[in-house]
Amino acid sequence: MSWSWEYLPSEEAVAGGAPAGFLAAVESKADELVRAAAALHLDGTTYQGSGEPMRYMDVADGLFAYYVVPRLELVVICQVTAPPA
Repeated sequence: MSWSWEYLPSEEAVAGGAPAGFLAAVESKADELVRAAAALHLDGTTYQGSGEPMRYMDVADGLFAYYVVPRLELVVICQVTAPPA
């Protein structure tokens, strides 16, 4: 496996209606989180223990909620709060 990120349950459900520029910033930060998680969990598939807690990241006057699932080598974005239009 290799590390990746995804919107859960779907991009439309999580980020539908958010401005394209804001989503580009969210996805750039998600890429950074994937690289950081891969460095922290060299082989995430062998991870033992409970999952990590949900965290929040500020980006472009908004924020997003995410959590890391080491055993799946996955960063999940589950909520996006875009700046007001």
